[in-house]
Amino acid sequence: MKAIVRIAIGSVIIITGLMGCKKEEGGTSRLTVKMIDAPGDFQQVNVEVLQVKVHHEVGGWVDLPTNAGVYDLLTLQHDVSATLVNGGDLPAGKINQLRLVLGENNTVMVDSIIHPLATPSAQMTGLKINLNHTFSPNHLYQLVVDFEAGNSVVEQGNGSYSLKPVIKVESIIPL
Repeated sequence: MKAIVRIAIGSVIIITGLMGCKKEEGGTSRLTVKMIDAPGDFQQVNVEVLQVKVHHEVGGWVDLPTNAGVYDLLTLQHDVSATLVNGGDLPAGKINQLRLVLGENNTVMVDSIIHPLATPSAQMTGLKINLNHTFSPNHLYQLVVDFEAGNSVVEQGNGSYSLKPVIKVESIIPL
């Protein structure tokens, strides 16, 4: 009889421990996404960010609460950043990708003339940035992306401009 009680108590302890581990794997993290830029040879490079999304390896795509708007990349230098997401909830675990979905109001100013920036695929699916980072539950992280305007704006032979984004992850740090 004592052996059965010991087995039952041991089983309860093991099950409770396993359930505790499972809860630790789940839960949510919080993420702030900031955007910066390095200098470019333009007067302005304006990109319209509509949505920031992350891809969770199990849960799929998650839309983060985005501060949508038009951002002049050239103003995001020397410790100045734009906060695209401020503490958005995402499932804890491995995040494979981040996407910036752009709108149609993208322009570049050259010689005081504003030109539209063609952004073919970014408007539909978003600019893909590989993260492959595991976010622990109950933590706040800051992700900084560098949208390199000088390398992203391409002048076409006909005098028009297109946006071929060069974006890199500058840092992912727990706060």
